[in-house]
Amino acid sequence: MAYRYRPGISLFGLIYLIIGVFVAWDRGYIDLELLRRVGSALLAILLWFLVLLGVDLHIDGD
Repeated sequence: MAYRYRPGISLFGLIYLIIGVFVAWDRGYIDLELLRRVGSALLAILLWFLVLLGVDLHIDGD
């Protein structure tokens, strides 16, 4: 019987990351401006062909 390795994150790892995000948010390392910039970057990466066509994918907070 062949065993297939499935990489993933354990429950402990997930809880560790969630607590880390909460602490970083609480201490001011993560704020809305950072989330907007990361979101815009992810959109530009995933939809790069639209960027080449001149579409503005910046997420504005206004």
